[in-house]
Amino acid sequence: MIEDKNQQRTKLSDLGEFGLIDHLTQQFKMKQTSTIKGIGDDAAVLNFDNKQVVVTTDLLVEGVHFDLSYMPLKHLGYKAIMVNLSDVYAMNARATQVTVSIAVSNRFPLEALEDLYAGIETAANIYNVDLIGGDTSSSNTGLLISVTAIGEIETENVVYRSGAKPNDLLVVSGDLGAAYMGLQVLEREKEVYKVNPNSQPDLEGYSYIIERQLKPEARQDIVKLLKDLDVKPTAMIDISDGLSSEILHICKQSQVGCDLYEDKIPLDPQVISTCEEFNIDSTTVALNGGEDYELLFTVSQNDFPKIKANPSLTVIGFIKEEKEGIHLVTRADTRIPIKAQGWKNFND
Repeated sequence: MIEDKNQQRTKLSDLGEFGLIDHLTQQFKMKQTSTIKGIGDDAAVLNFDNKQVVVTTDLLVEGVHFDLSYMPLKHLGYKAIMVNLSDVYAMNARATQVTVSIAVSNRFPLEALEDLYAGIETAANIYNVDLIGGDTSSSNTGLLISVTAIGEIETENVVYRSGAKPNDLLVVSGDLGAAYMGLQVLEREKEVYKVNPNSQPDLEGYSYIIERQLKPEARQDIVKLLKDLDVKPTAMIDISDGLSSEILHICKQSQVGCDLYEDKIPLDPQVISTCEEFNIDSTTVALNGGEDYELLFTVSQNDFPKIKANPSLTVIGFIKEEKEGIHLVTRADTRIPIKAQGWKNFND
């Protein structure tokens, strides 16, 4: 949280728009055979042969989606890519390319953007995607990042939100709520720092939940796992806005109901202990916290034997007829209607 006052600062105006793009992207190498032409012309050229193409875009705005007082720029670049790749994987697709556009104010020197793009490059290398274009612009309101991710999928393997059927099982990857609780710890330490700028953040014991907030991982491994297990989900979505919101999306699109079992929701011990410390209900955090970037999907009961022993997957619910509604079945066996209380844009 303490800024180095002696770091080198190169004005962006020294490079100009095209010089800036060239400088920030010179280290990126093309890896995908579907990338015919990347950065360096009026548009990228891609060839996906006979596969279907999936495209998704997200916009991240400083002060709304991230806080640079505790989000390092390298982590931000990495996370910006993860947010988009997660949507590609939620279609059961393979991510292949990204474009990155930024609008930046003059308070950011070249070195800051180098850190941002170092995170983007790390993500691109780990997840084997090509950076093929983007744009840069000036901003009067800080930093804005827009990422578009492109992927490929065989027609017969595409998974939408709308395919869930009554008697399907509701399954989630990983665990939930950690990103939200990591954010609570970071916000607390920010407030302490504002009171006493000489204090150092006390993050000991919170490493897992803070990493889940600052450096989430998109679950391409789950897409591969399901393929290896010969399991095709009937519906799928990524958990960006909270479990409750995503369940409602699947149920609305599929025209089904659902029972979600509270005692089946996977929680990391660090989430549970931090919820106790903050006096927050862990189920509420899992339902509404968001930014977990896990995959939520439904499968036929016939596929249950293939997934039941896998530590990365947890069956948390049961799909029912639409008329039966969408409920949380509590540990006390009480049925509570599920409402979306996660992240919403354009709140009053």
